[in-house]
Amino acid sequence: MTKAKIAPRRPVAVEADTADLPEAVRGRQWAPVLIVAILIGAVLGTGLLVDKALEPQLPAALAGCQTSTQIGQHEFIGPQPICITANHSYQATVNTTQGSIVIQLHPEIAPVTVNNFIVLAIHGYYNGLTFWDSEDWVVQGGDPLGNGRGGPGYVLPDEPSTDPWDLAAVGMARVPGGAVNGSQFFIQKAAWPDPGPTAVYNRFGTVISGMDKAQLLQATDTITSITIQVS
Repeated sequence: MTKAKIAPRRPVAVEADTADLPEAVRGRQWAPVLIVAILIGAVLGTGLLVDKALEPQLPAALAGCQTSTQIGQHEFIGPQPICITANHSYQATVNTTQGSIVIQLHPEIAPVTVNNFIVLAIHGYYNGLTFWDSEDWVVQGGDPLGNGRGGPGYVLPDEPSTDPWDLAAVGMARVPGGAVNGSQFFIQKAAWPDPGPTAVYNRFGTVISGMDKAQLLQATDTITSITIQVS
């Protein structure tokens, strides 16, 4: 956590106004040091409070969301517990080095995938990860290894959808012939090249704001944070 910076002090003696000090303190040589220590503590404490206030606030509806047992920085023993409910609507704001991208999530289509994305996001899984792959029609991120081979240690079930794959669609990556990846997601920047998708890619969201920022994303860009809004 960032601490407030204290201006450098020159090596001069600090003289306190002893008239305002308690009788027990007056005349004590360590009184000025105590005063300075109290002032420094107050400044540092203020900095900590400011940092805390700037942290993203977790919606009350997600306060009880916990991850499965974590066995590494980006690895879990199994899929994430379900914590979303059908009576809520969810949006994700993906903050990147190019700007913010707002995704409307679709739990009515892919509830397991949406829940998985939300749980990982609110626990900081995606923070600092790169968009390791960017092409004319798609950009992909969420890989802790940064090379397309990483994931959270588990895979997701297929969640088919009849929604079209087109500009602004958001889905999950998968290895050809393999299962749906547990963390890598992609955003469509243009039409899917022919012949289109030949497998299930769990279409779990749609970009509703910031598509211009998504178009700018390159392999050097990163996710700074993801916040979830619940209504």
